[in-house]
Amino acid sequence: MKTLILIIACCSATLCQAQTFTLKSKELGGQAAIRQVFNASGCNGENISPQLYWENPPSGTRSFAVTIHDENAPTGSGWWHWVIFDIDRSVSELRSGAGTVEKQLAPPNSIQSRTDFGVPGYGGPCPPPGSGIHKYTITIYALDIAKLGLDQNAAAALVGFNLSAHVIEKASLVFYFRR
Repeated sequence: MKTLILIIACCSATLCQAQTFTLKSKELGGQAAIRQVFNASGCNGENISPQLYWENPPSGTRSFAVTIHDENAPTGSGWWHWVIFDIDRSVSELRSGAGTVEKQLAPPNSIQSRTDFGVPGYGGPCPPPGSGIHKYTITIYALDIAKLGLDQNAAAALVGFNLSAHVIEKASLVFYFRR
């Protein structure tokens, strides 16, 4: 009887773990690559947003949003590098380069709003020289509404406020960069 209970417990733990809402990337590692790094302000990267995909969204998800935030930026409130929302619930991937608004690689009807660079779309890591290692957190939000009711001119903090009011679950990836 003890063996049967142990097998059932292990199987249950495996099933529960497999059902976890998870964010992944086929191209990101622990450090930003030159591909993701900003291409201005003294940085010489390619400024290409990373490929991202997610699995096992929670029941009741009506849309998704993705943000990239640098909590180590010397601003008192961090630095928003990418804010994209109103991603349809049928979508499970953002292609590499989707953060370049002009390329139109983002999912149809999704909205990329203003980052702390002052414009919509992705802006890669480019911390001030000598400011140490910066932590970049990519978060996907599973939301209980299809549309946030905001546009591309919405500030990242306003988007974040609205995300917090409608999040069912979220998952994150972290990478680092310094110069």
